[in-house]
Amino acid sequence: MQQALVNMLTMQHNMNTRVRENWVEQNFEWYRAAWIECGELIEHYGYKWWKKQEPDLEQVQLEVIDIWHFGLSALFQGGKDIEQIATEIDTELAAHKPTGLGVREATEELALHCLQTRSFSPSRFWDLMLACELDFDGLYTAYVGKNVLNFFRQDHGYKEGTYVKNWAGREDNEHLVELVAPLDKSAEDFAGQVYQTLEQRYRELVLQA
Repeated sequence: MQQALVNMLTMQHNMNTRVRENWVEQNFEWYRAAWIECGELIEHYGYKWWKKQEPDLEQVQLEVIDIWHFGLSALFQGGKDIEQIATEIDTELAAHKPTGLGVREATEELALHCLQTRSFSPSRFWDLMLACELDFDGLYTAYVGKNVLNFFRQDHGYKEGTYVKNWAGREDNEHLVELVAPLDKSAEDFAGQVYQTLEQRYRELVLQA
């Protein structure tokens, strides 16, 4: 787990640096982005007792990954290096006893912690991850996929406002889930394969449409 955490923290740092070179020193409110994503997760899971709703588990899990992106970013505060952050996450999770909370309750616990402390809790995130039927391997695979998608967006005009997020009536997140499924997650070039398949589909559905 330690090495996987280092890999993800490194990828997150690279992504954030791509957007803002001195992002750590700028002290962005990552906790705020995390709790707002919690609200989006609940929308996909459902909370309206006054109408029929079915949880969209794939979209719920994608929101979990988005929360993890912001959470990892929040942990860089205080001048800590990647190895130190990875060790602290690993130590916290090793000592954590899962609460067994449901999706809504685990989401609210994490959001509440973000709001009260203006920080991020890996152990509360772990409870949410488990509630959403993700294990660590699933988290890692999905994180790599979404990180690649974030780079793909930046390469295709996301910051400038020219990137098209809906491809043939479906969000790029949905295409990502479909494209990643048949790939070899253990391949050394897994991230490169994800980027290539995104490039091909974007060209077919958006650029050539």
